[in-house]
Amino acid sequence: MCENENISPTPIYKRVLLKLSGEALAAGKKGILNYEYIGEIAEVIKRCTAMGVQFGIIVGAGNIWRGRHGESMDRTRADHMGMLATTINALAIQDAFLSHGIDTRVMTAIAMHEFAEPYIRNKAVSHLERGRVVIFGCGLGIPFISTDTAAVLRAAEINADVVLMAKNVDGVYNADPKLNPEAKKFNSIDYMEILIRGLGAMDTTATSLSMDNNIPVHVFGLDKAENIYKVIIGEKLGTIVKGGNSENEA
Repeated sequence: MCENENISPTPIYKRVLLKLSGEALAAGKKGILNYEYIGEIAEVIKRCTAMGVQFGIIVGAGNIWRGRHGESMDRTRADHMGMLATTINALAIQDAFLSHGIDTRVMTAIAMHEFAEPYIRNKAVSHLERGRVVIFGCGLGIPFISTDTAAVLRAAEINADVVLMAKNVDGVYNADPKLNPEAKKFNSIDYMEILIRGLGAMDTTATSLSMDNNIPVHVFGLDKAENIYKVIIGEKLGTIVKGGNSENEA
């Protein structure tokens, strides 16, 4: 047996902001939620918190509703519906986490005291320092602002080391890999290059905000819940968006 075989890996991040898409929570099942898969995510988060990693989570609502779905609606009202949908997902995640023994709080940008705590930055940080996972619902409580942007802003507020952007694509490509089989994936890419080339890894507001605040964003696929753990311990997975030169995958 190798002498170092029983040594646990050391996480490369202390405090992270994890963005979970609504589509990831559905994970291909009929209905809006795949409870089995959410349970797998819970087990991975539990393993990471046992290593001392602090988790804030922003959840999307693409499995239920997106503001742009309301084509004939007032956009502000349609976005309000999306904010409510993120709260449904946040409560579902909290339920799964609690059933797996993870101390969890839901905090919402819009007050709904009977369901969750109102978002207060200092209280959120206090929860994290006590080892609780904090799930942020309602995005930022502002229409026309995506949950990608909400993830970056909350990361800045809680002093997270990184935004972990768990997507239904496994990184940032120089073209849409679904349309172009020759598309090349980046191991790392500069914020500005994403903006200049209009790459669709995340929206432009989120990219600009992460650049202005020098917050790295790690984009990776969530086809397997285990990928969260792999990113936390520093395995080469997905694409890191940060300042500096871009690097194509070999």
